Amino acid sequence: MNGTAWSALLINLVACAATAGALLLATFAVAVRRGLHRIVDIAWGLAFSAVAVVTWLLSAGHGDDGRRLLAAAATVLWGLRLAAHIARRSRGHGEDPRYTALLAKAPGNRTLYALRTVYLGQAALVWLISLPVQAASYSSAPLDLPAFCGIALWALGLAFEAVGDHQLACFKQDPANRGRIMDKGLWAWTRHPNYFGDSLVWWGLYVLACTAWQPALIVLVSPVLMTALLTVGSGKRLLEKHMSGRPGYAAYAARTSGFFPLPPRRTARGTPERTK
Repeated sequence: MNGTAWSALLINLVACAATAGALLLATFAVAVRRGLHRIVDIAWGLAFSAVAVVTWLLSAGHGDDGRRLLAAAATVLWGLRLAAHIARRSRGHGEDPRYTALLAKAPGNRTLYALRTVYLGQAALVWLISLPVQAASYSSAPLDLPAFCGIALWALGLAFEAVGDHQLACFKQDPANRGRIMDKGLWAWTRHPNYFGDSLVWWGLYVLACTAWQPALIVLVSPVLMTALLTVGSGKRLLEKHMSGRPGYAAYAARTSGFFPLPPRRTARGTPERTK
């Protein structure tokens, strides 16, 4: 990457920080007006998509067109699918218990606390996690085998996430499953196929970036941070805390991998245990 490309990338970093900040601030204004902070989850995917589009526009003439398009398209597709899924899932529901619990602990003004910890915090995370997308777009290296391996990893992650979400949605639509634990399909192999798929998406985008940009350690923060958020941050940890008291969940957790897909553990008779 030459000096001109470096300068252009720095401008891109500033523009993307502004883009993520503006979108999350707009979401904050809508959330306060509606009294519903859960809509920030929809903005999460949209913010990544917006950053990818801005990067694609600003990187024109600086990076390889094929790599630029691939990085932008992959991120936009992932972000829009996630936003649409969360919007459908949230329709008709009130506030998310996570935000109710968070704001209940707010020291001082709850609205300002939400702005600092939720909205500005998520804007910063979007900017940081999107580093591989930004970096890949400023490489002049043409697409090569490692880049396509990264996209293959991204595609596997997207499929895993989308299929897991679809299976769970269908399960919840059946009144006969009310109060039961989903343990079929991908959910028999991991308690969080959607989170695992999400993690793979960003490891794939990292591979796409680091094969083109030598300081790979800088953009490594993206998949590591996303995986940490999904496993020990606000993802898996909080969801399992919420689910722990439901009948059948302890048995499901005992036989099913917590993150990486693995065959369900078997009983002494050699058959997988199932929730009754």
